[in-house]
Amino acid sequence: MAWDPSRPVPWQRLTREWLLYVGLMGVIFLVFFRPDSPTGVVAGLLVSGPMYLAFGYVLAKFGYQRKTLRQLRTDTRDQARSSGPADSATPRPKPAPTKRTGGGSTGRPTRRR
Repeated sequence: MAWDPSRPVPWQRLTREWLLYVGLMGVIFLVFFRPDSPTGVVAGLLVSGPMYLAFGYVLAKFGYQRKTLRQLRTDTRDQARSSGPADSATPRPKPAPTKRTGGGSTGRPTRRR
């Protein structure tokens, strides 16, 4: 798609996602890495905000829009309803016999009694 300056940018969603990311990554960094001075971690996380928002802005202007979790759930429900129950499908055919399945000649002599 081409750049369209009239396309809306979901600023609230982008900001909410970035804040969630900062919170989770801050906890992970502090728990697992435990630096002596967390200023580097905090500075890195704060610098990631404008970069994330700028990247989201550019993608939104090009027309990219991710589906929300609610939309993904309804899509999977709709697909499950449209495909019907799995039992109504035709059964899978049996594979051709091979040496490993015992259907072909094994080359071994048969055991006689």
